[in-house]
Amino acid sequence: METLLLEIGMEEIPAGYIEPALRALSAILLQRLTEERITHGDLKTFGTPRRLSVCVFDVSTKQDSLTTEIVGPPEKIGFDGNGQLTIAGKKFAEKMRISPKSINVKQTEKGSYLCAVKTESGIESKAVLKKILPQVILQIPFPKVMKWADLDIRFARPIQSIVALLGKQVISFKIGNIKSSRNSFGHRFLCPGKIKISHPGEYVEKLKEAFVLADIDERKNSIKKHIAQIAEKLDGKVLDDEELVGVVTNLVEYPVPVAGSFDKSYLEVPDEVLINSMREHQKYFAIIDANKRLLPNFIAVNNTLAKNMQVVVKGHERVLRARLEDARFFYKNDIHVSPDDWVEKLKGVLFQAKLGTMYEKTQRIEKLAAYLSDQITDDTQIKKQAIRAARLCKADLVSHVVGEFPKLQGIMGRIYAENTGEDKNVALAIEEHYRPAYSGGELPKTTVGAIVAIADKIDSICGCFSAGLIPTGASDPYALRRQGIGIIQIMLDKGFPFSLRSLIEKSLSLFEIQDAIEIHSRADNVYGFLQSRISHLLTEEGYAKNVVSSIVTISVNHVPDVWKRTIALEKLKSASDFEQLATTFKRVVNIIKKSAPENAGCETYINEGLFEKECESALFSAYKDIKIRVSENLLQGAYEQSLLDIASLRTPVDDFFDGVLVMAEDENIRNNRIALLRAISDLFALFADFSKL
Repeated sequence: METLLLEIGMEEIPAGYIEPALRALSAILLQRLTEERITHGDLKTFGTPRRLSVCVFDVSTKQDSLTTEIVGPPEKIGFDGNGQLTIAGKKFAEKMRISPKSINVKQTEKGSYLCAVKTESGIESKAVLKKILPQVILQIPFPKVMKWADLDIRFARPIQSIVALLGKQVISFKIGNIKSSRNSFGHRFLCPGKIKISHPGEYVEKLKEAFVLADIDERKNSIKKHIAQIAEKLDGKVLDDEELVGVVTNLVEYPVPVAGSFDKSYLEVPDEVLINSMREHQKYFAIIDANKRLLPNFIAVNNTLAKNMQVVVKGHERVLRARLEDARFFYKNDIHVSPDDWVEKLKGVLFQAKLGTMYEKTQRIEKLAAYLSDQITDDTQIKKQAIRAARLCKADLVSHVVGEFPKLQGIMGRIYAENTGEDKNVALAIEEHYRPAYSGGELPKTTVGAIVAIADKIDSICGCFSAGLIPTGASDPYALRRQGIGIIQIMLDKGFPFSLRSLIEKSLSLFEIQDAIEIHSRADNVYGFLQSRISHLLTEEGYAKNVVSSIVTISVNHVPDVWKRTIALEKLKSASDFEQLATTFKRVVNIIKKSAPENAGCETYINEGLFEKECESALFSAYKDIKIRVSENLLQGAYEQSLLDIASLRTPVDDFFDGVLVMAEDENIRNNRIALLRAISDLFALFADFSKL
């Protein structure tokens, strides 16, 4: 067993390319090794802006042998009566390139057949790797690729070197004009020469000696440790920003953090603006004090160790000063403008070509916010705040600061609203209406923020569906799946009981669709889309797929109710007699489905006078009693008890099936029995479609 090392050296690639590329490289390489019958152990990746590397441990030096069994003609055709091969048998031996004596007879379900066992010996792994490694390298996907010189090769950036070793042996191959070798290279400035790698085991240490920390985790931990130490010396701490740590880690090969400062006068600008300016443009870390107030300091992570680091620090400070000056200029200009004036400017900002301007979207959000407020609460103050927040929620899009720092949308809206004396809930809702920013992200904390967030998201979804911009496969340019999940998570978090279907229809009505049939059809599509998002969320939370399917098929109209029904059914499913219970309920549903065509117009009224057996009366009596109990329990939110009550119908239902023939010859008796089963089925359907369990 040997270790396989593959390093692709190239010109610097974007930080965001590195880790996805390494994941893809790992998957592709392991798949090819498996396909080529080369056994192997674990794998570890390494990456910097100038190299993508992978080590595969315990790689076999030779392919596994492949034994195959090939069935030929039937024995009675392959052998004659004297046990000698016939012409057909000899032809089979020739085709398989084996001697006649090597032919076996195999017993199969169809009878006895001639059989040949062939063993293909494995070849040296080095020879196989020579063939597959160039293919593996060129299969790595990137968001964008480039072509260079006159080579017919596409990669993220021009490839400059390839290290390919199996143990101490070089795997020789060529990609374009680059030939694989054992020579890597060090840090571009601190150790730019070639580095000879004798075997994979010394790869990491040899690069470290050449001022390259190839291990991403090691580089990340080094950055975290040193920036924390620097911040502590400044009587502060680094503002938590795991995403920025990840970006910076993949921008450098040899991290050298340094602290800088800026003029305290810039602290008059909101912290969010200063932090964003440092973070987005310069990739600097902000420092806060014990009270979480921003300090006039920052930390920059360099990719090299200069002779005079103070010169480097001065350079960082000079660049940042220009950025902060711009930020202050934009902010001071913005605070002299009323958010209401910005709302008017939204008439010139396009939301989507088929859906009008941002101003028109804001008007729709206002109407939806008013509608939702009426559904959720009797508090007129909340309704007033929600309508006002809806009007201002997109105003900051035309501000100078958001134009320069798009990630501050909503945040600046909240700050500007506070500056102009808007109600605190209105200001918070402006920021919160963009939440959650991703599945599992922070949700709106205020009721007003939740209302405006749902209004904004349902408007985008219904608008895009109306314009034919429906997500397909992996394509979702307007992030409708994320917005759908956001609506569901907010409704669940806040326990909002309003009808999802009614909200969809209200939203669609604001797009001036005149045809009622068209509105109904589009509402079905949006409802189905959100239904699939609910299924996805429930499955991700670990609920059984058949339970989820049985729940969402019935209804997802009241989102908190969906989760309560799922929890109750999942708990019931763990009962020892659940299979028998499900079988009984399925039988009820199946009989109703089979009888539907001929009983489509039959009465649902149950006539006790038509009961012939005691089991019919017993079932009807149990049904009436349990229906009352279930209604009372549902009003109190006792879903588990309601389901247990319904489950108690199993015994009288089983007795009913044992005691009578449902499809009786007498039409009146038959219809009466079907009506009784339909009533039972309707009770089941309060929770789930048991036919899917």
